[in-house]
Amino acid sequence: MQESKETPISSHLDEIVAAISITPRKKIQNKLPQTALFQPPREKLHLCEEKAKSYSSSHEYKQAVHELVRCIALTRICYGDSHWKLAEAHINLAQGYLQLKGLSLQAKQHAEKAKEILTSSIVPPYNDNTDVFRCSIELFHTMGRALLSLQKFKEASENLSKAERLAKELLQCGRIIKEDWIEIQARIKLSSAQIYQSQKKPKEALPHYQEALEYIEISRGEKSLECVPILRELAGVEQALGLHDASINHFLQAHLIVLSRSPSQEEAAVSAHFVAHAAIASGRTEHHDVAEQYFQESMANLKDAEGTGKARFLSIQDDYCRFLQVTGQKERATSILRESLEAKVAMFGDLSPEVAETYRLLGGADLAQGNHSGAHKKLKKCLQIQTLLYGPQNKRTLATQQTVDVLSKTPEVAVKSRQAPKAKPAFYTGVAPHTVLGKARANVAD
Repeated sequence: MQESKETPISSHLDEIVAAISITPRKKIQNKLPQTALFQPPREKLHLCEEKAKSYSSSHEYKQAVHELVRCIALTRICYGDSHWKLAEAHINLAQGYLQLKGLSLQAKQHAEKAKEILTSSIVPPYNDNTDVFRCSIELFHTMGRALLSLQKFKEASENLSKAERLAKELLQCGRIIKEDWIEIQARIKLSSAQIYQSQKKPKEALPHYQEALEYIEISRGEKSLECVPILRELAGVEQALGLHDASINHFLQAHLIVLSRSPSQEEAAVSAHFVAHAAIASGRTEHHDVAEQYFQESMANLKDAEGTGKARFLSIQDDYCRFLQVTGQKERATSILRESLEAKVAMFGDLSPEVAETYRLLGGADLAQGNHSGAHKKLKKCLQIQTLLYGPQNKRTLATQQTVDVLSKTPEVAVKSRQAPKAKPAFYTGVAPHTVLGKARANVAD
């Protein structure tokens, strides 16, 4: 039995060495003297690592990256230029960059630097290189995520496969315990699912999301907050595949986990909104009560909010009004939209996408009720704002323009246009130099 364990690791690690470097170089010895002089930098390194973890767990990713940059400098002082710990520091920084939008290329560059350092760290015999190979798993996984962000899907998948194979080999040889392997598998399966999802292949993504959820539930527990993003992504894939009951259940499962952790009002509102939105997406009448319940729960959490919370409340309220219109409650939807317009002007400004969308929805409601004159007036206001925001050739502007043109030819609107004296337009097509947006009082009573 002992021989059967040793043979595969030896042959496979040769492959891993080849994956990291074309020709392994002789390990460069750390020439820095091991004296008490280096104790303070190691203490500083430990402090920076703890700070980085704390910032990351609080979603303060910019501050985390700042600490991770310091970790690289301190690791180099403590261990030299060719130690696997320096590679680990570069991998940690790459993972930090992946948390920030638009910095995937920097993440890839630091992963490549880590690969270069590990080239010097992996040398025969392989018996004493467990830490290096564990670091290699992180390298392949991080490189895979960076390549995924750069939409290099084939290369990303290849790196994830390397990470998975190496983790399996280390488990079989007793170099890592099963609990660690399960945690590694959870992350690899999630990244694999995201590769398929990014290529709009929900059918292929589904089993990987299911496995990722299974592993994270074993590793962290079924009520762990780490389950929440996986549950939501899984639910999104199920929704795309028409598996609406499963989708709603998984969004609801995520919502219950969030509620169990004393969330902020905004977090609770967002979570409830996910459930409501999933219920609408099914298009089935039996889910209307679920949608109503969770819309009300979501809005109740934010009703008295200010700032970003108020903005989110207005956005969720608009979504609720669309739901009311779809379910035949048009008068109620119109009433809520009318009442919300003044708050939107105050929050976003009169020349804003939110105000334009409200005029569009109100115009649509008038049109559905046969009020062509009212629809024409509101859609013209919407068109004027859209033209300023997006330009006359934008698809949203063109769609509104087409509806306005059709309404202009209806007898009700045509007669009013001939009878009305020429007057200053309701909206200027430009903004005076000293105009303060958002101070105008909206009036849609007519």
